[in-house]
Amino acid sequence: MSHHISKGILGEKLAVAFLESKQHHIVQTNFRADRKEVDIISLKENILIFTEVKTRSNFAFGYPEAAVTKTKQAHIKAVAALFLQDHPEFTQIRFDVISIILAGTQAKEIHHIEDAFY
Repeated sequence: MSHHISKGILGEKLAVAFLESKQHHIVQTNFRADRKEVDIISLKENILIFTEVKTRSNFAFGYPEAAVTKTKQAHIKAVAALFLQDHPEFTQIRFDVISIILAGTQAKEIHHIEDAFY
């Protein structure tokens, strides 16, 4: 497994633990549709939250959350729409981003951006 993929998997695991510590119920991870994916789908206070996780080991390429471009946002929204077709019971949704800087296998910094985009 390549280094960037294993870093991404670690980041997603850290993000799940972080969200659970904030009383999120994890509905699904790595939900895929039409070759697109959303990293984490969680539920908190009747709001269904689609979360993109970006993980880096440093700031050499900028802040991790900057990688959630308009194109990436459109992909996440498209996947969310497909998920919601099968789950019409959810009427309130939100799109979040979690940015993680690693120090080895631990999170040096976690930045949770709620309502990151619409």
